[in-house]
Amino acid sequence: MSLFYYLLGGLLLTAPAALARPPAAVPRDTIKGRPAVPRLPRNRFVAQYDSRYSIINHHLTTINGLKLGLEFKSRFRTGAAIYFLSTGVPTRQAKPDNAAEDADAQLRFRYLAAYAGYVLLEKPRWEISANMQLGMGSVYVLYEADDGDLDKTPRDFLGVVEPALAAQYRLLHWAGFGTGLGWRQPMFVPRAVQKELNGPVFYLRANVFLGELVKVLKQKDPLFSQEGLRRD
Repeated sequence: MSLFYYLLGGLLLTAPAALARPPAAVPRDTIKGRPAVPRLPRNRFVAQYDSRYSIINHHLTTINGLKLGLEFKSRFRTGAAIYFLSTGVPTRQAKPDNAAEDADAQLRFRYLAAYAGYVLLEKPRWEISANMQLGMGSVYVLYEADDGDLDKTPRDFLGVVEPALAAQYRLLHWAGFGTGLGWRQPMFVPRAVQKELNGPVFYLRANVFLGELVKVLKQKDPLFSQEGLRRD
């Protein structure tokens, strides 16, 4: 019986302290109040070929780019990119004096951009993010001169502001597809050029996450596994 009373006394002494101690803080998802799961185990470097489409002077055009940046463990990502118009677009700009009478004139541009993005909503399989790009570069008109050679107008400085919303869906841990919609707004250019270049920007692309693919192959996991993607 003495052992029983000894144990009982120990419980009575320790119970109040245990009840008074606040529970360990659990990170909560600020949107739904659920326990937060770290988005990434570590910060990672991102390299991406970025091909997008736009309507310029009523023509569907392709704008090619290369993005290099960092994706942080949090919801934030940032980096730099270079973009250029893959093909010339017929322009409404006045032709220079030395242009051939029936020459075609094409608008061309290229620019460097800094970008930042934030993941607004995410699940193991999908995410929605907001992105902003600020760029600077040059724009000019390429035309055929009256001697038959190609010539171009002096380059004008070009500033670009491009907000966008993007969505990404994972079919597998290492593969999926993404889509996005935004608006390109040229700055610091003549108003006539601005009217030609501003407009919607959109894309639909297949994504291959090389880091995830290497991880799956290295750990010899099933290539088409859906484990972890069906969670709420």
